[in-house]
Amino acid sequence: MVPDESTVIDLTRPIESSMPVYPADPPVDITTQTDIETDGYRVSTLSLGTHTGTHIDAPSHTEPEGESMETFSLRELRFHAHVVDCRSFEANTLIDPSVLPPLTDPATAIELIIFHTGWADAWGTSDMTDHPALAPQTAKQCAAADVAVATDAMSPDLTGEGAVPAHHALLGAGLPIIENVCNLTALPSETVDVLVCPL
Repeated sequence: MVPDESTVIDLTRPIESSMPVYPADPPVDITTQTDIETDGYRVSTLSLGTHTGTHIDAPSHTEPEGESMETFSLRELRFHAHVVDCRSFEANTLIDPSVLPPLTDPATAIELIIFHTGWADAWGTSDMTDHPALAPQTAKQCAAADVAVATDAMSPDLTGEGAVPAHHALLGAGLPIIENVCNLTALPSETVDVLVCPL
């Protein structure tokens, strides 16, 4: 069945105790504090980092003068997006700018590129950190066109390398980065509208 225009597809990971996190990030713990049987109501304590699951990197994540998440309006987190199929790129390789559609074409009005690497399937495995990443020039071209980036991998940069040129290019331009999206094969087409909801 092909989704119609009113179809809403969740591209986020559920938040669960002991879920995978970026190396050295805080672990996730959800602890029951009260329950219905004993207390008449249910409350849980959540302990997690802002980098948990599917999340937004605000410019302040890597840029000393960057804006923090609360400065973004909801309108700024709604995007006309284009999905780029990068599943042919192998582990720890760089995605070059040749994959990008025309970014400044008024007819397409692209505001967000979603890089579909296929690495969402590696979630929770030892291969999770070996994802493809954006070549610096790819990130720079997106930033120059004022186009934000999302990826189904842990990061638009190679994990564990230390240097984060894609982060600096995009966040330095005031653009958010969305990481760890999933369910991309459920999207009805390569052009979609995306609403990003921050923590």
